[in-house]
Amino acid sequence: MNIGITLMVVGMVTVFSVLLIIIALSNLLINIVNKVAPEEQEKAKAVQTSRPVSPEVMEIIRQAVSKITNGKGRVAEVVKA
Repeated sequence: MNIGITLMVVGMVTVFSVLLIIIALSNLLINIVNKVAPEEQEKAKAVQTSRPVSPEVMEIIRQAVSKITNGKGRVAEVVKA
């Protein structure tokens, strides 16, 4: 019985130690990769100029949204690309 408990404790300590080593090496690898090849910065998105939607089309969109949402929906903005 005593040998079994000793074997279990040694096994659990070994597994825990190996996992700690894996975590430490993974963090080290992440830091090295971040220094060698930093993440690329996103390019600023170009601001698109849009043409305004005609009043007739805007009214049709408002009516469609009102009908679909039973009068609860509201059109805040429509942008034509």
